[in-house]
Amino acid sequence: MKRYEGLFIFDIAGKEEGLKDSIDKISAEITNAGGKVETVQKMDRRNFTRVANKKHSAGFYVNVIFESQPSAIDQLKHRFAMNDEVFRVLFTNAPAPKAVATK
Repeated sequence: MKRYEGLFIFDIAGKEEGLKDSIDKISAEITNAGGKVETVQKMDRRNFTRVANKKHSAGFYVNVIFESQPSAIDQLKHRFAMNDEVFRVLFTNAPAPKAVATK
């Protein structure tokens, strides 16, 4: 299994209370694909620097670090592309966790 970092931009359209449900759905999709979610970091709502259309001028950013088989990433990309709540998603290889030095 490899370690990945997924940056999700959610299009919730001002409904911040629905964000937790969306994050839970994303975590469930990763788990169903055989992955294991390590951390979920909800960052905040941010305005886009470049606005393609006025309907999408901002989004909620969420960073998810998870382990998965490399073959499952394409499947996850396809599933998230079909999800109306996910505006954009970007997967990258996550660095290995740093070992904590003990004294």
